Amino acid sequence: MKKIGAIILSTVLTAILASGCGNNNTEKSGNSASGGNTGGGTIKIGADLELTGGQASFGDSASKGAKLAVQQINDAGGILGKKLELVVSDNASKSEEATQVAQKLITTDKVVTIIGASTSTNTLGIVPVATEKEIPLVSVGATNPKVTVDERTSKVNDWVFRAAFIDPFQGQVMANFALDSLKAKTAVIYTDTSSDYSKGLQKFFEETFKSKGGEVLSQESYQQKDSDFKAVLTRIKAANPDVIYLPGYYEEVGKILKQAREMGITAPFLGGDGWDSPQLAEIAGADALNDTYMSNHYSPEDTAAEVTSFVDAYKAANGGAVPDGMAALGYDALKLVADAITRAGEADPAKIKDALAATKDLQLATGKITLNETHDPVKAAVVLKFVAGKQTFETKVNP
Repeated sequence: MKKIGAIILSTVLTAILASGCGNNNTEKSGNSASGGNTGGGTIKIGADLELTGGQASFGDSASKGAKLAVQQINDAGGILGKKLELVVSDNASKSEEATQVAQKLITTDKVVTIIGASTSTNTLGIVPVATEKEIPLVSVGATNPKVTVDERTSKVNDWVFRAAFIDPFQGQVMANFALDSLKAKTAVIYTDTSSDYSKGLQKFFEETFKSKGGEVLSQESYQQKDSDFKAVLTRIKAANPDVIYLPGYYEEVGKILKQAREMGITAPFLGGDGWDSPQLAEIAGADALNDTYMSNHYSPEDTAAEVTSFVDAYKAANGGAVPDGMAALGYDALKLVADAITRAGEADPAKIKDALAATKDLQLATGKITLNETHDPVKAAVVLKFVAGKQTFETKVNP
């Protein structure tokens, strides 16, 4: 009996200690005074982001951008007489984890709005929770149209918004760039079939490229966490396309570019905002990035006042690091929410939702944003060219 009692006591103590430790993957920034979601001295906003896993670079940048926005707002006196508190939780770059994080942010942390995730697939893991709990969701980097519009019913989700432009626009931008600027007549498309983001870009690039006279020689596929792409690249090399469209995320894209150049493939590679990570050059090598182009949400080289002020503030807060596109989107997502709360007049989720839907001509880091009838921002895109492993501004394309 003594042994059994000791085991029970040990189990109880372990549970108590575990309860006291809390969630090691959650962090808070802003004013840490506890006041609930709308009362007291703070307004809580949740961030459901990829801090570990395959898209950790995205989540890290978005988190830093959002924290900068919170710092600026709180330094200026907060909103409605209250400070913002950003509760950041790690979804480990997995859709199912993003779902669980959203549930925790809403039921435990009592946030009034969530920003996140950085990718379309992970955002789709949050959408059902935000909808059921009636908490506004502003995705940082999701570009797939079905994030805000149910593809089965074509109904707009009242509770879901985004800071990023959508795939139809991004795919069209790069197809037109291939045809008009690079004078391409043929293309091969190499798609990550495990990614909603990649499949969406593939669809819209192909539609535009073909509709304007281009020929798609072949469709090739891979999946996240693949590492050997030589068999497919051998077929692509034999096809000899004018351009190769590679709509994926930086981890696999870097490996593909490295192996392609080692095999002697010299055709230009084109991609989307999923390439936007400092790790791309580390994985691929600077030489492999020669003659590659990507669409993105902004360029830190843009001389517009709103861009330079954001870049300067971000660098000051992050040891001189230059903000990438996901950092700008994290900043903008938080600013979208803050503007909506201000116009709503209180931190009530339903009123925040209505204010978000009415967003018009809001000047942010990635441009002047109006949310349209499907809750998607109407704004410009930029095309970036890699030179010596670094992004350089090529052109800006308005919607």
